[in-house]
Amino acid sequence: MSKLYYFFLLVAILQVVPVMAQDKTYDQLAEIAVIDQKVMMPMRDGIRLCTDIYRPKTDQPVPVIFVRTPYNFNLWGDGEMHTRTLQNAKEAVEHGYAYVIQNERGRYFSEGEWDILGVPLTDGYDAFDWLQKQSWCNGKIGTLGCSSTAEWQMAVAALDHPAHAAMVPQSYGAGVGRVGQFYEQGNWYRGGAEQMLFFAWLYGVEHDKFKPRIPAGASQEDLIRISRFYDLAPENPPVGMDTALAHLPVTDILQNIHGKREIYDKMIRRKPNDPDWYKGGLVHDNMDIGVPSFWFASWYDVSVGPNLALFNHVRATAPDPQVRENQYMVIAPTLHCSYTRATENTIVGERSVGDARLDYSGMIYGWFDYWLKGDDEGQLKSMPHVRYYTMGNNKWQSAETWPPQDVKLQTYYLSSSGMANTMYGDGKLTLQMPSQDQADHYVYDPMNPVPSHGGNVCCTGNAIQGGARDQREVEARQDVLVYTSDPLTEGVEVTGNIETILYVSSDAKDTDFTIKLIDVYPDGTAYNLDETIQRARYREGYDKEVFMRDGQVYKLELSPMATSNYFDQGHRIRIEISSSNFPRFVRNLNTGGNNFDESEGVIAKNAIHHSYTYPSQIKLPVRK
Repeated sequence: MSKLYYFFLLVAILQVVPVMAQDKTYDQLAEIAVIDQKVMMPMRDGIRLCTDIYRPKTDQPVPVIFVRTPYNFNLWGDGEMHTRTLQNAKEAVEHGYAYVIQNERGRYFSEGEWDILGVPLTDGYDAFDWLQKQSWCNGKIGTLGCSSTAEWQMAVAALDHPAHAAMVPQSYGAGVGRVGQFYEQGNWYRGGAEQMLFFAWLYGVEHDKFKPRIPAGASQEDLIRISRFYDLAPENPPVGMDTALAHLPVTDILQNIHGKREIYDKMIRRKPNDPDWYKGGLVHDNMDIGVPSFWFASWYDVSVGPNLALFNHVRATAPDPQVRENQYMVIAPTLHCSYTRATENTIVGERSVGDARLDYSGMIYGWFDYWLKGDDEGQLKSMPHVRYYTMGNNKWQSAETWPPQDVKLQTYYLSSSGMANTMYGDGKLTLQMPSQDQADHYVYDPMNPVPSHGGNVCCTGNAIQGGARDQREVEARQDVLVYTSDPLTEGVEVTGNIETILYVSSDAKDTDFTIKLIDVYPDGTAYNLDETIQRARYREGYDKEVFMRDGQVYKLELSPMATSNYFDQGHRIRIEISSSNFPRFVRNLNTGGNNFDESEGVIAKNAIHHSYTYPSQIKLPVRK
């Protein structure tokens, strides 16, 4: 036999192995569960949503774990979602729960038209109504999911359906609209600059308006039969997002790669406070969440700051004291939805953060057992309200508040002799306010933006590899200002929200200012911790645009960063400042125009000022 024959044989075997494992899980599940697939659950407007139900073989009513998702969970496929659905259903049934998974409207076998987050304020509520009335349901429903399977939970929780007894949102940032200082509008914006993750995500998930559709009113029997050979899942040609996201104008990015554009065309024109952000499924801080919640966030996920802000908002404002008291959070040192991938030696990007494992399944089912079954509250009594992982000394810690109550803000001032460009410059972070007026100047060319390297990201294909990565190559650029503390004589734990005030000027009408917080090791390795950005035109609020004037200095307050990191003895604390972090964020073309429909940029001469008059500073939450 030729080597080529054995190669193709091996490929065939590797393709079959996941299917065999999936079939084995299905067989095991069928032994313990009643399986009811392609149930078309009716919504109030007559649209039916495709739902698979797995429930224990018992005559007694049981609580429900409800999952709603835009992703394809058809069991006759061979992807990760299909396998995970079976495993999750089996685990839930073994714990005495019905596991119900449903596609959002307009996705796969669900009827209707899809939009990001679907129509959760009605569809979620209607699903609770339907489930509560089933003879096999005990009237208690818990919601569970990560990322796009989590993001719809918060807004529907604000409707306080009586059956919605508890929820577990994980990596849920794209469901958070406006909360406090953050106007991210579901991860679309940060500081008024668009985050590009959804540009890449929409290319991969949005179905074409001319997609094939199952005729309305198709029977459950027909849907089950059809799903065995056809699951309505389009396969988009692979695209290198590292080059695709560089296209200008931004409005044409998806068109340029032959992607579906209907949702993108609509959203790319919305400004940060557009009224349409408040009509859909995002949760905002004028809404009251009425459900006990177990939140999961991570340090290298998108929008950890808004996630923590929402947790604090619910604890402070929920009308029901029991709901306020029963908000719990875990913050892991991982990437987006990667909690269970932590190992004995967890590597996030390029940095080892030690043994970051937790018994997530045990904690989640302990949570549901209490709220959905009325089991003993032993776990609840022993759980801290906040469990967070501190990188650097690599350990789980506990607190009753976020930030922990023993945290004090310590102000570090920016200082230099006017030569803070690159890590070889003289930029310093110091505890003393500089006495002399000084400024660091740099040139920002939007046609040569500072490249994103690592960071708090997801969903960008090959454009960005997330996590902690050595920033020295970025810090060698002349358009990056670097401010570094002296080596620490003793270790410092920074845990909490990081506040930044910059005094800036520019000869452009509008430009951006970016910042990163860095842990510099004794050998010079510089690991990023968190990052943010501020578009100058929105410095006075997201409901108006105020442009800059050449020669005038402006105070800029950036949205808070957040981390928990132990800067060991001999390490240094560093920040980077520039005007781009691309393609993490859309580059500002500096014209003062719409930006999204422009192809030509102008070069901006920007400056950071630091003096007694202009005390540019970063406030670090130091744990004493």
